Amino acid sequence: MDWEDVRVSGSKTGKGTGKAGNPNAGGSRRRSGSAHNAGTNGTARKQPAKKRNNKKIRRIMVFLLIVSVMVSIIVVSFTISYEYVMKSEREASMKPEIVIDESEGVEFVIERGASTSQIAKKLAEQGLIKNETVFKLLSKINGYDGTYKSGTHIVSPDLSYDEMMRVLSSAPVTRKVTIPEGKTFLQIVDILYNSKIIKDKQKFIECANTEEFDYDFLKGLPQREYRLEGYLFPDTYEYDYNASDREIITKMLDNFDRKFKQQYRDMIASLPVEMTMDDVVILASIIEREAKDPDDRHIIAGVLYNRLKNKDASLRKLQVDATIQYIYFRRTGAYKERLLYEDYEIEDEYNTYLHEGLPPGPICCPGEASIRAAVNPDDTPYLYYVAKGDGSHAFARTYREHQENVKKYIRNN
Repeated sequence: MDWEDVRVSGSKTGKGTGKAGNPNAGGSRRRSGSAHNAGTNGTARKQPAKKRNNKKIRRIMVFLLIVSVMVSIIVVSFTISYEYVMKSEREASMKPEIVIDESEGVEFVIERGASTSQIAKKLAEQGLIKNETVFKLLSKINGYDGTYKSGTHIVSPDLSYDEMMRVLSSAPVTRKVTIPEGKTFLQIVDILYNSKIIKDKQKFIECANTEEFDYDFLKGLPQREYRLEGYLFPDTYEYDYNASDREIITKMLDNFDRKFKQQYRDMIASLPVEMTMDDVVILASIIEREAKDPDDRHIIAGVLYNRLKNKDASLRKLQVDATIQYIYFRRTGAYKERLLYEDYEIEDEYNTYLHEGLPPGPICCPGEASIRAAVNPDDTPYLYYVAKGDGSHAFARTYREHQENVKKYIRNN
């Protein structure tokens, strides 16, 4: 065999063996291929991760951009809304107040704590607006929500939505009434009725006599025809058009409670005669009706205390003309122009010419000046007084002096 043939043959065989039987050779080629593929696959895996990071960053940027835009929109909207509301308020404050005559308008009552929705519904039900949804929307846009005042308002169906809102956000309409000092309970009832504060006299009287009012000065009062005689404090009051009888009375009793100061209550214990707070009010009501001159109040108080504490039973009869006049008022509804001798003989528990001590109740509602005099009387020697006719009084220590004053100021006039 030729050597070359053998070499060539062996070589071919070696290739075949290496191809088929040498694991290292074949494996080497496969590893090489695997390494190459691995490198290729590794590159493929890294590229998607980078893309995902880029997408995440882009999403964050987009989100931040959207948030920034939204915040900007909110800030701009708030600024515009605030400026609009402030401008509307400035313009509204410069507009003249809308006043509708009671005879031409309609009473509209806003209950305490009522919402815009409730107000709009009630306006629509009463035919004062056409669309409650429009009212609610404009109320919010124009900044009226939360500004509506509880109470009675005079409105008209001819008002625009804005005018209606302006009226309802302004102070409710009220009625003022002045109760002068020295008026009786029934006179005060007449004043309240004529001023349109109350609508029914009898219901008001019933409320005053039967309802419970939580004040210490009303506890333990004796039974009287008009329980609150003396306690409806004279002053100027302002009431809502639809104030209840109880609200009207409570306002007056609150005022009495303030004006009858703790200082006055403390002074009761030091009076010349043992007195309750009700006794002081009774005495103050007499002073109110008797004293026209303010300078005489404390002297008259001193005279009355001198008589109340006197050992002489006849002097403990106060003999006050104002109590006789009160009897006439209770019986006839009016005071008598001039008292006659027979008037002093009328049998009545309020007749201080017949009965000792204070009458069973106040004869009017006294003011603070008379209350102050009742708790702070002058220390005076006088036991009598008579009106001069000019509002002042002449005072006397003895009955003889008193008779001279009577002759001088009454019988000769």
